[in-house]
Amino acid sequence: MANNNLAILYGAFVPTNNIWDVQQIYSTEVTSPEFKELLVRLYQNINNIALVLNVKDSAIYPLQEFVNGQLWFQNPSYNSSTAGDASLRQVFRIVINFGVLPVTTSKSVAHTIPITPMTTFTRIYATASDTTGNNYLPIPYASASGTDNIQIDVNATNVTITTASDRSNFNICYCILEYIQS
Repeated sequence: MANNNLAILYGAFVPTNNIWDVQQIYSTEVTSPEFKELLVRLYQNINNIALVLNVKDSAIYPLQEFVNGQLWFQNPSYNSSTAGDASLRQVFRIVINFGVLPVTTSKSVAHTIPITPMTTFTRIYATASDTTGNNYLPIPYASASGTDNIQIDVNATNVTITTASDRSNFNICYCILEYIQS
């Protein structure tokens, strides 16, 4: 688990301006205090890289469950009298290849997420692509007239998209579900 102090900062950045005098490294005796200082600085830089890497939001969208690097506050139902984990909670991501959008109806696709009473969704969204007409929609979608709205829902077994009009020309749809399991 990443350092909680680092996770509360407004971003995690690795400095890019560390300058190492290569000639000095080659000429420094390995038993000298300067060489020991070099090793300490190298270890600190590697540790900083690991800390920043561990709190980044990964841009990987697989079809199976994936820990995406987001960290959420501790579970508010835990207190000093419960035995719950007081650490930050990892967020999982899964992508559902939904296929063609339905025609003025609902369509459901299984999501394979092991839903428990501790499951909480943090993001539910999708995008639809009409690869023939080169049109693209975010989901949920609210049209100006209200007659072309698209709704997305998740239950214990499925992700469901409901269209208010014929959207079958949108032949590719990816649903992204992000959730906490504690």
